[in-house]
Amino acid sequence: MRPSVHTSRSERGITLVEVMIAILVMTTGILALGRLIPSAVRGSQSDRMLTQANAYSQQKIEDLQTLVWSDPLLLDGRHPASSGEALGSHGQWQRYYDVASMAAPLDNLKKITVTVEWNWMGPHNVTATSYIRR
Repeated sequence: MRPSVHTSRSERGITLVEVMIAILVMTTGILALGRLIPSAVRGSQSDRMLTQANAYSQQKIEDLQTLVWSDPLLLDGRHPASSGEALGSHGQWQRYYDVASMAAPLDNLKKITVTVEWNWMGPHNVTATSYIRR
């Protein structure tokens, strides 16, 4: 005769209700992750645009710092006077700069402010400022 084996309730396996709850929890987690991916892509694109705008502004600052004091590109006012210089493969960025001669006792300095603007999910801009000495 075979000895009877008694199994306790906890050793019988998982129930259908437990499986359904596990599926529900996993589905909720996967859907939550699915909603985060587009947000991460938008944030990455926004950061790329900002980085490129900073590079464009820094590039213009470096170009202007090599000019002599009397260069026409360093006359007071906005350059270019129109809407700006289109940058990027599709003209996504617009760049312009303002030159202002400083008042005495700093009259040997010119303040250069470079602004890069772009419109991606709303208007944005980056400004870089530098000074040129006579």
